[in-house]
Amino acid sequence: MRAPGIVRRGLGAPGVVDHGTRRRRAAYRRVVWGGGEVLVTVGLLLLLLVVHQLWWTNRQAREGAERKVQALEKEWGSGEAEGKGKGKGKGKEEGQELGAGVSGAGSGASSGGASGASGGGGSGASTGSGRARGTPRSSQAYAVLSIPRLGLRVPVAEGVGKRDVLNKGYVGHYPHTQQAGQAGNFALAGHRNTHGEPFRYINRLRRGDEIDVETGAGRYVYVVDRTLPQTSANDGGVIREVPRSTVRPAYGYSAPGYYITLTTCTPEYTSRYRLAVWGKLTSMRPR
Repeated sequence: MRAPGIVRRGLGAPGVVDHGTRRRRAAYRRVVWGGGEVLVTVGLLLLLLVVHQLWWTNRQAREGAERKVQALEKEWGSGEAEGKGKGKGKGKEEGQELGAGVSGAGSGASSGGASGASGGGGSGASTGSGRARGTPRSSQAYAVLSIPRLGLRVPVAEGVGKRDVLNKGYVGHYPHTQQAGQAGNFALAGHRNTHGEPFRYINRLRRGDEIDVETGAGRYVYVVDRTLPQTSANDGGVIREVPRSTVRPAYGYSAPGYYITLTTCTPEYTSRYRLAVWGKLTSMRPR
């Protein structure tokens, strides 16, 4: 028969081990629970960030861009109203000059016309027909770009800065490229995703689609001619006066003309490469 003390010690030993195991399990549960809370919190923050980037920035930018389009149209409408009845014959004469300029562009602008545009280089201040009136200030919205196939109508501002232009949902005009209606290349950039994403679907444009540009000076109609699906982000050739890719030389032009270039990032949700769409001017009408 065992002594009572031995029995008590034998019965008590498992109890000591049991308490230690429970403490370890409780600590483990606290760690797991705390880690789970952290992961849930991080997940919610990431979800809010995605919602902000993909929904809220788009909503804000689109609303702001729509208001700017309306403001520009109101400004131009007021200017037209004030100018009614002032020299109708003169307006007709200017229209004929513009028509002659476009017919020259349609057959491939002469080298003289191209060099003249190069000298202007986007300044916009010129007495030549089809040139923009005045030089837009940096970040100033001064034109409206419309693409009927995409249902797009968006302001064009001078420069391609993110904060002051692109993140507002505007399309940006590359400095030192020509203005709308000028001989050379009227080159534009826009976000493909977030902040209004005006150029999200320009990959859907096909040859013959219209691209309209309205300014205080008039309306310029371009027609899509070619697309460069993908090139380097540093391919400056696509926005030269005679646009031609320096990375993929098979894409582009070799003769002077009246061009428009739309550029954006590709693939979607990345900024690794660039997509470019080119068009040619077919008509312009002064205000």
